[in-house]
Amino acid sequence: MNETDLVKALQEGDAKAQRFLYDRYAGPMMGVCLRYLKNEMDAEEVLITGFMKVFQNVGRFEQKGSFEGWVRRIMVNEALQHLRKQEPMHLTIEKEHIHLASEDASADSDMSAEEMMDMLQELPAGYRAVFNLYAIEGYSHKEIAEMLHITEGTSKSQLSKARAMLQRMLAQQGVMIAI
Repeated sequence: MNETDLVKALQEGDAKAQRFLYDRYAGPMMGVCLRYLKNEMDAEEVLITGFMKVFQNVGRFEQKGSFEGWVRRIMVNEALQHLRKQEPMHLTIEKEHIHLASEDASADSDMSAEEMMDMLQELPAGYRAVFNLYAIEGYSHKEIAEMLHITEGTSKSQLSKARAMLQRMLAQQGVMIAI
């Protein structure tokens, strides 16, 4: 089933199309949810809520851009909404100076994606959200500021702090990668 046919069937409320969509995108969208949320149960809850919103609002999809991108945006928004309820997004500025890893660090590493994901989970909620939105999802600081109801300066600051924390964690493990 191609994307256009899938969207049309979803807009008609076809249960088979809903199942097909879930089977096709549940794995990748769970990955999106896990990048924002600390535990799997919260991520699953957001995933289910996100798919319900997709099914309820599929009539609003205007065939402009990728349908998968539209679904991903819903999942990101749901994850951010869940984060706002669970953890403070506005973080106090750390008083201690964070030492950055060397600029000329080597990118050679045996680190797995799972190990990197674990490090992302250790970041405070605001840092993690901004890092994911900017570095992984590709949003601008202006868009992030609007999504998180923060200033662009706060978005830039939290991204910088997230990178510094990740570099410090990597350095502690003996891995030197510029982030």
